Amino acid sequence: MAAEVILLESWSCPFAMRAKIALREKGVDFDVREEDTTNKSPLLLETNPVHKKIPVLLHNGKPVCESLIIVQYIDDTWGRESPLLPSDPYERARARFWGDCVDKKLSLGRVVWASTGAAQDAAKEEFIEGLKVLEGELGDKAYFGGDRFGYVDVSLIPFYSWFYTLEKLANIKVGKECPKLEGWAKRCMQRESVAKSLPDQPKVYDRVLERKKKLQGR
Repeated sequence: MAAEVILLESWSCPFAMRAKIALREKGVDFDVREEDTTNKSPLLLETNPVHKKIPVLLHNGKPVCESLIIVQYIDDTWGRESPLLPSDPYERARARFWGDCVDKKLSLGRVVWASTGAAQDAAKEEFIEGLKVLEGELGDKAYFGGDRFGYVDVSLIPFYSWFYTLEKLANIKVGKECPKLEGWAKRCMQRESVAKSLPDQPKVYDRVLERKKKLQGR
């Protein structure tokens, strides 16, 4: 009997994109349930009662929450012949550290939703600094783990779908600030798992504008 795999998500959410990329890297068939984050479904509230946030992975009815934990669960559960995390304990710990750094160093919300002026300037500076730290770790490698696409790449590449939005709303030109990171992102986009999981950048921008107008209208 085939496993039932369902992802509760919002298509523009970079954290949900992580789960989709990991599932596709492993060749797992899954269904998506689009969530309205302004009107959360009973299923979302039931399966993630602590944070009440997407994404949530349901595997045969059992919920797994938090995007990086979901990616690790997917890596442990399926396709062990093509792991996302290294087998060496030290390298595995390093990959987890850098995946965690992505979340701690890059705050899309602060940049996109911050009001103009000093607050946005501070958020921009912090975001660019975080990108440069990550670019330093990437160095001249094809992927963060070397020649093989892996866990840290899955953690960071969804942010690429927001680069156009960052440029339009906050004048952050990632290609100019971090050219190696831009090259890495384009390399990742050549993978089917990534190309199928990331929405078009202008489409993300349109959704952000739509949400900004709703917030301003309240």
